[in-house]
Amino acid sequence: MIGRLWRGWTAADKADAYEELLRNRVLPGIRRIEGYRGAYALRREVEEGVEFVTLTLWDSMDAVRRFAGEDHKTAVVPEEARALLSRYDQTSTHYEVVLAPD
Repeated sequence: MIGRLWRGWTAADKADAYEELLRNRVLPGIRRIEGYRGAYALRREVEEGVEFVTLTLWDSMDAVRRFAGEDHKTAVVPEEARALLSRYDQTSTHYEVVLAPD
């Protein structure tokens, strides 16, 4: 299994709207991709606002490419999300999952 890690930051007054977008539009859209196995979304307050971290789980790098395309390291950030974020990682990092919850 592959974990795809990405981070984005937003102003405190936009954080709830970004979380709602992630919860109700972004992640439900990803669920339709073959090989998607779920996600963790993390949120924390930081000095410049709120940081979000997403860890999406995939069966394989082929599944990641079905989601992100051949340039699989490039972050996939919909326009609606870009409008709410003050900055975000331009690339995602991929890890082999070696231990997961039962």
